[in-house]
Amino acid sequence: MSDGQKRADIRPGQEVSIVLKQDQRTGKLTRGIVKTLLTKSSSHPHGIKVRLENGLVGRVKIIHGPS
Repeated sequence: MSDGQKRADIRPGQEVSIVLKQDQRTGKLTRGIVKTLLTKSSSHPHGIKVRLENGLVGRVKIIHGPS
């Protein structure tokens, strides 16, 4: 499992856990499938920002399954 800070580790169709903007204080994770990567830089200290297939947007904290 990766920590979601490197863009190269994340691909559309992967299952990830993200922290939504409103959950940043609590650290509550939301699980889903990546639709698009929103962060353009190769890495980000708080996690790569993605949009899930259900439309939610947040920063990747955990990458599940094969990376």
